[in-house]
Amino acid sequence: MTDRLYCRESGASSATPLVLLHGFAGSHHVWDSVIEALGDEVWVLAYDLPGHGASLDYPGKPSAKAAAAAVLDDLRQRGIGQAHLGGHSMGGAASTLLAATAPDIAASLTLFAPGGFDERINGPLLRRYAAARDTAALETCLREMSGPAAVIEPATVDRALVMRLRDGQLDVFLELGAAITRGDKQGVIPQDMISAIPCPIAMAWGTRDAVLPAPHLASLAAKISFEWIDEAGHRLPEEVPEAVAEMLIRQMTVTSGT
Repeated sequence: MTDRLYCRESGASSATPLVLLHGFAGSHHVWDSVIEALGDEVWVLAYDLPGHGASLDYPGKPSAKAAAAAVLDDLRQRGIGQAHLGGHSMGGAASTLLAATAPDIAASLTLFAPGGFDERINGPLLRRYAAARDTAALETCLREMSGPAAVIEPATVDRALVMRLRDGQLDVFLELGAAITRGDKQGVIPQDMISAIPCPIAMAWGTRDAVLPAPHLASLAAKISFEWIDEAGHRLPEEVPEAVAEMLIRQMTVTSGT
């Protein structure tokens, strides 16, 4: 067991880093194409969340709240005083909680179909995804989670299957999947907590997301900049990495004032 999260670090380390947090049953690899699109000048810290991938043995029960605390602890250990935060799905909820509980850390917050903003959730699909243990089952779930034009790369499926075959990984996914979809509703981050986040917040959602319906726009904090990504599904970092990278860069640029 390790008390340190796995983190893929890339790019120049002379500026405020960009922290990327993946969704449920994923890993840092979901950001691979986004990181490539960002280029070498952006300092990126892409984590495996507790209970996922190379952070499978991180102590404690995995959750968005636990992920936020673990990432914050790792940033503190690295001596990083401020970071741009980017999160997808469950990682979006974790990023939001991190920004809310440690506002001094968050330079900006960019969310891609984040969890925790609306109680609606496709519980049956996520539970099937948690249980998928062969190529056919995993491909079926990934296709249902994607927009109609998305390509499911064989390497993506193979990498996910290798991760799931590690002792204990599937058990974690099954338990966590059941917890986050209990009653086919997800937990919701309090609105006042979101409204109190001082940094700029941007959010994107695919128009064909079958996992998490976008929250009602009227319920979003007025400070959140929202945009739709046409015909994209739930897997935005993998479906539209260039658009995701552009949005992250835009947020970082606005924050820096350049």
